[in-house]
Order: sequence, then C-alpha cells, then structure tokens
Amino acid sequence: MTDANDFDAIVVGLGAMGSAALYHLATRGLRVMGVDRFEPPHLHGSTHGRTRIIREAYYEHPCYVPIVQRAYELWSELERASGQTLFVKTGGLMIGPPEGTLFTGALRSAREHGLPYTVLEPDQLHRRYPGFRVPDGSMALHEPRAGLLFPELIIETHLALAARAGATIRTGVTVSKWSAGDGGTRVVTDAGTMRARALILATGPWLPALVAELELPLEVERQLFHWFEPSSHPKWYDAAHSPISLIEYAHDRFFATFPNVGHGVKAGIHHEGAVIDPDAPRAPASDAEGAEMHELLASYLPQAAGRILDRATCLYTNTPDHDFLIDRHPAHANVILASPCSGHGFKFSSAIGEILADLATKGGSEFDLRPFSLARFQPQAR
Repeated sequence: MTDANDFDAIVVGLGAMGSAALYHLATRGLRVMGVDRFEPPHLHGSTHGRTRIIREAYYEHPCYVPIVQRAYELWSELERASGQTLFVKTGGLMIGPPEGTLFTGALRSAREHGLPYTVLEPDQLHRRYPGFRVPDGSMALHEPRAGLLFPELIIETHLALAARAGATIRTGVTVSKWSAGDGGTRVVTDAGTMRARALILATGPWLPALVAELELPLEVERQLFHWFEPSSHPKWYDAAHSPISLIEYAHDRFFATFPNVGHGVKAGIHHEGAVIDPDAPRAPASDAEGAEMHELLASYLPQAAGRILDRATCLYTNTPDHDFLIDRHPAHANVILASPCSGHGFKFSSAIGEILADLATKGGSEFDLRPFSLARFQPQAR
C-alpha cells in the first residue's frame, strides 16, 4: 500500500513554471504533489498583471526560439483541453534604433529561424498602426505571431487540469527544508513531511533560501505596470487593432506596451526597478512613477496616454546575465531548479513545465539547456 505522503514527484512553488510542471507530470499519470506557501494565482510574486506578452523573434538570443515555438503548440493544446481562451494573437512590434540591441537581436532570431517578419520605417509604421508615433531614424520589426497570454487564468487552468488528472495540491503550506539521496527526496513543511523520487523547486524569488548552499547570484527586482485610458481613438489601442510592442527608448533601456483587453492600455518599463527583499513590504506605485510612465508612453503612443486606471507591482528574479536557470542540483540529480527567468519567462512556461517534467521522468530534455545551466555561475563546478 502506498503511503499518503509518498509521491513520484513534488513541485514546490505553483506559479508559472511550477503549475505547468505539475500539469505535465499529472497528465502523464504520475503521482504528484504541488505545494505553495500562498494561494496561486496571487500577487506576491511574478505571475500576475492580467496579461503577458508572447513573441517569437526573440531579441535576447536565437536559442530561445525553439522553446517558444514549442510553447505556442502547448498553449494551443491547453486551450483545447480546457475550453478557455488563453492566447490572443495581436502581432508585435520591436521598435528602436536600427543598430540597437532590440532591433538587431529580433532581426537575427527571425533570420536564423526563418520566421516571417516585416521591417517598417516610421511612416510605414504609422500608416499601419496610426496610434504609434516613433522617432525618425527608428526601425520596427513586425512579427505576426506575437500576442497576449492571460497569466492568472493560465495558472488556474494548469492547476485545475492537474488536479483533474489526480495531482494533490496543498496551498498555504511553507517548505522549511528538504533533503535528497539515492532513495529519493524528503520535504519538510509546516503541514508535515512528504517524500518523492524527484523534487522540483520552482519558487522564484524564494529559491535562494531553499538552496542556500549554492549561493545563487540572484537579485529580486521590483517591477511596475500601469494601465491607461486612451485619451482619444480607443479602437487604435484595442487588441483587435493594435499589436504588442517592445520599445528601446534609450540604449539598452526598454519598455513594453500591451493593447487594451478591457482594463486599459498596459505599459511598463522592463527592468530598472529597485532590488528588494521578496518578504519585505513592497512599496506601491508612486505618483512620480506614474508620471514617468505616462510621459514615456505619450512619446510613442500619444493617444493611449490618458488617465491612469490602475497600477501594480510584481517581482523579477534576475540572473546576472538575464538568461534562465534550469538545471539539476549539482549534488542531487533528482532535485531540479526551475527557472528564475529575469522577467521574460512567462511566455515559455508551458514548454518549461514540459521540460521540467522530462528532466524529472526521463533524465533529460530534447532542448539544449546548456545556456541555462547552473555551472555558468560556478566556474569551479565545470
């Protein structure tokens, strides 16, 4: 008879990556437990804010493109399995100087992977999308498959389907410590001790505390988003007529815009936030921060920058190079560290969940995970 606290795998942290991993493990028929100290989806971490961007011509590096392409397939599969609309295709604009990081990086990924794209000069961009105004000398790469994901609904969907497939989910439960050996893993919580063959740690900002022995060089960054009511021409900025955009407004400084899906036009600066303690009280958005975002939005999407409807903060958990962390614990092959994503991970979470399930059950992944290895932060371990 199987003990009620024995599992094939335990997933700690049920945000974007953990909920997806739990879903993939459960739908493979494994006996799995998911644990979260909060009640996901929640406002304490990285996965909230109504919408997230998905884009394919990935300026950060071409190595991400095959993973996001698999993510697109899995988002479609999740929609079919759940009957929910989880993705809206809007197209996307990568706007900036022609020699800038954003435009050149997106163009490189598009060319290397044979992605469809169109390059637009400022007047061409304005004719196609009249709500946008960009400076002379800028260029835009338009990619047709970009769009919006709905993070809270996606987490709810992954968890609901995981539970339907037999997963046990415990929320409001805090993990105090864990151990691992050849016989499996042991997880101690304030609700009891559980055991499993494999352990996935997907706790985002709280990962360093669970693997203190690794001295992970991660920083937790406060991020900010605002929602604006267009001052005129609201149809220009709704999801049926407007693309998502990522804009390099100064050298290596970026902000993103999200078309209106019922809450206003969303905008946020990518990075540039303060480094904080994830357990400390988080400062709400200030009037000065709202004014800064309003001014920046007005310079590129002028009629979108009306009154502020709402604002929110979230957390980025950043690696030094802003690439992901997906790897096994160097001392315990059955313990998997899951993706501090440096603020650009949600779009991949369906595929990363599958990758984590593969690592836990098959011992490997079809994707090249070397760019996301722990060894790059620990040269002595290479």
